[in-house]
Amino acid sequence: MPEVLDLTFFAFAIPAVIFAGVSKGGFGSGAAFAATPLLALILDPGAAIGLMLPLLMLMDVTALKPYWKKWDGPSAWALILGAVPGVVLGGLIYKAVDPDLFRLLIGLVALGFVAFQAAVKLRLWTPSGRHLSDRAGRLAGVVGGLTSFISHAGGPPAAVFLLSRGLDKTTYQATTVIVFWAINLMKFIPYAFLGIFTWQTAKADLFLIPFAVIGVWLGVWAHRVFSERAYFALTYALLVVTGGKLVFDALT
Repeated sequence: MPEVLDLTFFAFAIPAVIFAGVSKGGFGSGAAFAATPLLALILDPGAAIGLMLPLLMLMDVTALKPYWKKWDGPSAWALILGAVPGVVLGGLIYKAVDPDLFRLLIGLVALGFVAFQAAVKLRLWTPSGRHLSDRAGRLAGVVGGLTSFISHAGGPPAAVFLLSRGLDKTTYQATTVIVFWAINLMKFIPYAFLGIFTWQTAKADLFLIPFAVIGVWLGVWAHRVFSERAYFALTYALLVVTGGKLVFDALT
């Protein structure tokens, strides 16, 4: 963290936090983690994830009420149960493994899934029609828990699984809200033990709390106003952008 919370810091941090809040609130779901790479342009990666976690937890709580009990239970449980060993593994290897490896893998998964969906839409590929199983969901949860721990990048694995289940936009969003509420709770104590939180990140969070809440409210409003087609089109577009950003960051 910079010693002084100056204009440059807030010029990056405020848009990043509002964007994450809009995504958490239900518009462009799964792309909230893109805020972390933006902050990493001006902060050490460890400081960026330490700054974002309390704000993401606040966003989770703010978003729970409008989506309460609207989630798909089996899908949510599959992801949450898988995330437990993923978060544990993330805590064990956090300081030993280059985060770029995880950025590369998750970015390729996100881009590959969008390419697959495009092939289906263009009738270049005819799928079997089966949704991904709960076992696949648990695997996605492991990957999501691990990458969420490393860089808050658990959105794409969850999106790959949930988009395959044929959920409507509200059920989809509610499921991501409850899943990442649980995953972020799991991450808090390990982050504290690893020294990822600092007094400086806590001080910055106090200034950014209003923007986190505003972002969520904007996301809930946009979720209700825009059509399901527009919602999922934006979700796929953001998967391309964020997946490409992760791959670019990993390779450069």
